[in-house]
Amino acid sequence: MGQHAMPDSCYTCRRRRIQCDRSQIPCAKCRKMGLECFATRPPRWVKGVAIRGKMRGISFEDTGGASKGGVEVHNSTPSTESSRTSPSVELIRNGEILKKDASPSLLLAPRDPITSHLDATSKYYLDYYNERICRLFIVYDSDRNPFRSLISLALDDPILLKASLALAARHRTNADRSFYQLDELAPSCPVGSHRDALLFKYQAVQGLSRVLNDPTSYKKHTTVAAAFLLIFLDLLESGSDKWNFHLEGAKSLITLDRPSPESQIGVNQGPAETVQEIRDFITRQIYMIQTLGATFVRPGLLSQFVSLDRLGRQPSEIAEQSFVGCPEFILDAVQNILGQRDAVSGLEPLTEAEIHHRIQGLSSVLESIQNFDCYLWASKLPRPQSPARDLNNLCILSQSWKISALIYGRRVLDILTNEVSSQDEPVCELIGLIGALEDDEVYKCILWPIFVAGLECRWQAQRDFLVGCLEKFWAATKCFNTINASKILQTYWQQEGQQEPFLPQWMFNIGSLGRDWLLV
Repeated sequence: MGQHAMPDSCYTCRRRRIQCDRSQIPCAKCRKMGLECFATRPPRWVKGVAIRGKMRGISFEDTGGASKGGVEVHNSTPSTESSRTSPSVELIRNGEILKKDASPSLLLAPRDPITSHLDATSKYYLDYYNERICRLFIVYDSDRNPFRSLISLALDDPILLKASLALAARHRTNADRSFYQLDELAPSCPVGSHRDALLFKYQAVQGLSRVLNDPTSYKKHTTVAAAFLLIFLDLLESGSDKWNFHLEGAKSLITLDRPSPESQIGVNQGPAETVQEIRDFITRQIYMIQTLGATFVRPGLLSQFVSLDRLGRQPSEIAEQSFVGCPEFILDAVQNILGQRDAVSGLEPLTEAEIHHRIQGLSSVLESIQNFDCYLWASKLPRPQSPARDLNNLCILSQSWKISALIYGRRVLDILTNEVSSQDEPVCELIGLIGALEDDEVYKCILWPIFVAGLECRWQAQRDFLVGCLEKFWAATKCFNTINASKILQTYWQQEGQQEPFLPQWMFNIGSLGRDWLLV
C-alpha cells in the first residue's frame, strides 16, 4: 500500500458490500465510481433532540406548541406522491405516540451516498429487503448471504431493483394478514404497500419484457437475478400464479449464457462476490425449485433443466447459501422419482418389461435415499459462516427431507407395482421431525415436508397438528402459498374421506386441482 493507505475498509465500500482496496484516500473503487469515500459513517442531521423514541422530531422550540395540544404528523416510513401510499404514519400529540403501524422503522441513512439516487419509498423497501427478505429465503443468514449480495447489483440495475422492492412491499402487505382470512386483502392490511407491490412488480415485469427483446441485454446476470426474484415473489403472492413462467425464463437464460468459471465481476463492478458465485447460487436454487416445484404440478409441465453436474456443480454445499436446506443428493433422487412418475402418467401404456425395469430402478433410488446419512452430510458441510448454525437441527432438517422424499417415492412405486404400501410409520416419524423444528430458525424451510405429511396422515389429531404447523409457518414467513397449502389439504382430506378403498395418487392429483403449485 502507498504512503496514505487506509488502515481499514472505507464506510462507502462496506455499505456497498464490496471489498475495499484500501490503497489510498479516497480508495480506487470509490474514485472510479465517482462516490464520496467516507472513512466512517457520515453524520446524520435530524430535527429534534432524538433520532428515535417519543422525542424523535421534537425540538426544544417546539415544546410550547406541543403542550398546547398541537398535532404533528411524523412519517416513520417514506411516502410517495400521496400520504395514502405510506406504509406507516405516526401521530404525535403532546409528545405521545397515538398511532403506530406494525411495520418496523427501517430507514437508510438519508445522506447515504450509495442510495442518494433513490426516492424515499424505494429506500424504505430496500432496507426492508435487506432486513427481512434476505433472512427469510435462506437457511441461515450470514455476511455472505447471496440475496443481500444482490443489493449492490440492484443499485445499478433498475429491473433487479424493482423486483427486490416488489418482494419487500408484498411481504410488508402480508405482515398484517391473518392465516384464517379468506379474502385476498384484509381491511387492516396497508393499502399503500399493496399498491407499491403491484407497481414495483409491474415495472419489473415490463422491464424484463423489454430486456428480453434486446439481444445485447438479455444475457446480463442481473436479468437472470430479476427473473429469479420474481419466483420468490409468487411464493409471497400465491404459489400458483406465474412462478413456472419465471422459472422457465430463468432456466433459458442460464442455459443460453454459461460463463466460464474464470469470469468474475472484478473489483470495479461492486458486489461482494463474483458474477460466477452469484450465478452458481441462482443455478442451484433454480434446480431446487425445478425439482420440488415439479412434484405438485401436472406431469410434464416443466421443461427439462441441465443437471448441476453439467452446469459445473460446486464441490460442496453451503447451508448459508441454500433456500430450503434440502441436500442435493435428495434433490437428485427426487428428480429420478419424477422421471418415473411422468413415465407412468404418459399416454403410451408401459410394457411388462418396461414396468419391471422401472420398478428395479426406482427401488434402487429409494434404497439410496434410505441409506443417506444425514449426520455425515451435515457434519461435512463447510465451516459455518453463521453463528446460528446448529448441527443437530441441520441433521433433523435433512432427515425431514429424506423421509418426505421416501414417502413420495414409495407412492410412485405403488403405482408401478399396483399396491398400496403402509406409510404410517414414516409419516409418524416425519411429523415428529417437524415438531422438533418448531422453535428453530430452519422451520421456515420445511413447507414441502409438512405438505407431504399432510397428504399421507390419516388421523384427525395429526391433521390438526399439521394445520397448526402451517399456521406457525405462515407467522414465520408470511408466504401466501402457506395459506393455499392449508386449503389444498382441507380439500384433499374431504375428497379422501369419500374415497373407498384408499388409493393415494396425490402425486398426480394435486396438479389437477386447477393450478400448478409451488409449495416450498
